[in-house]
Amino acid sequence: MSRGFVKEDDVERAGTDLPERRVSEFPNYVTPFGLAQLQTQATALEQQQQALLPSKDDPATQQTLAPLRRDLRYLETRLENVILIDPTTQPKDTVLFGATVNVEDEEGNPHQFTIVGEDEADIALNKVSWVSPIAKALIGHKVGETVNWQRPAGNLSLEILAINY
Repeated sequence: MSRGFVKEDDVERAGTDLPERRVSEFPNYVTPFGLAQLQTQATALEQQQQALLPSKDDPATQQTLAPLRRDLRYLETRLENVILIDPTTQPKDTVLFGATVNVEDEEGNPHQFTIVGEDEADIALNKVSWVSPIAKALIGHKVGETVNWQRPAGNLSLEILAINY
């Protein structure tokens, strides 16, 4: 396309009109660690924003500020709606929010999951969101019980071996 059909203003503003990040419709339950993570992320973004404000009229800075401000709005919304759950106050005999659960599948393979808030979830660390299928299968059950984990790859029976907070 010829440059004659592109407004200079459009080129300068490219990347500054971003869609908002979707905020979950579920309550924002967080562990103390999850709350600290959200606060740390928000503080880091605020500092980055402050550092960029002196050159806010520069088109390149505007492109950097747009996603930063969007992410900051998301974090502020999440922080405004925090419901802090201290796992140490949960009943120790039942899987609830904040629990680390050791299970064994029907083939004898061990697995461990920690049930956390949506923003804290990290499968690489075996931290699963409380609204995930595995967490929903485990919540409310006790050691020795078997639960059915409904997965796209096929259902899997899990026996709960231990619950830790």
